[in-house]
Amino acid sequence: MNWKVELIVDDTDEWEGDSLRFDTEQEALAYARDLELRWSAVRDKRIVRSEDPAGAGWSAPHPGGCD
Repeated sequence: MNWKVELIVDDTDEWEGDSLRFDTEQEALAYARDLELRWSAVRDKRIVRSEDPAGAGWSAPHPGGCD
């Protein structure tokens, strides 16, 4: 079982997600929080279980640096 991030980013109130999948709920939450900081349109977020295989992973950006 893996985890994915879903967001509401407009007035339709529809949950949208991308193809990234995470091994842990904590990784998915870190990614969701990063998106919230970078996207001004995020109205809500949730972390849900997924049957899809986990991807290559995601690394949080380093404060003050470029990745």
